Amino acid sequence: MVHLTPLLAFRWSPRAFHPTAELTGDEAASLLEAARWAPSAGNAQPWRFALGRRDDETWKRILVSLTGADQRWARHAAALLVGAHVAGDPERCAYDLGQSIAHLSVQATALGLHVRQIRDFDRAALAADLDLPTGVRPLVVTAVGPLGDPSTLPVDLLRRETALRRRHPVHALLLG
Repeated sequence: MVHLTPLLAFRWSPRAFHPTAELTGDEAASLLEAARWAPSAGNAQPWRFALGRRDDETWKRILVSLTGADQRWARHAAALLVGAHVAGDPERCAYDLGQSIAHLSVQATALGLHVRQIRDFDRAALAADLDLPTGVRPLVVTAVGPLGDPSTLPVDLLRRETALRRRHPVHALLLG
């Protein structure tokens, strides 16, 4: 295997989060700073975030927007972060938002935290519930926190949580 920085090699998206761990103010600031410095076309920085820490009102509003299947595990995350983009070219804005979440994910790994992105949630209800400005569109929710005990997950999720990580080989990703 080729050399890959440990920040990328050890990054993964668990469902088992530590149920009592808190996200500190310094950790939250570090994650958001990493997202802020992500590349952005024309330096537009079309991303906006809503950060909820466990049991605060924002966290609760984000959690109830998730599907029941995702609520089963996301309720243990120390924080839930909504990633939204401002109105504009939807593809460019979504691409730039994705860059910012990727930077946040790598920074989380550097801090000993984990993230799991969620894209199946009620976007319209969440935008209304968080009173987001017109033109700010939620695209992803990211669960953040320290790793928890996978054996606490429901059986169907435990199997997926403990399965070997798989990725397509590089040759399968190349066109032509």
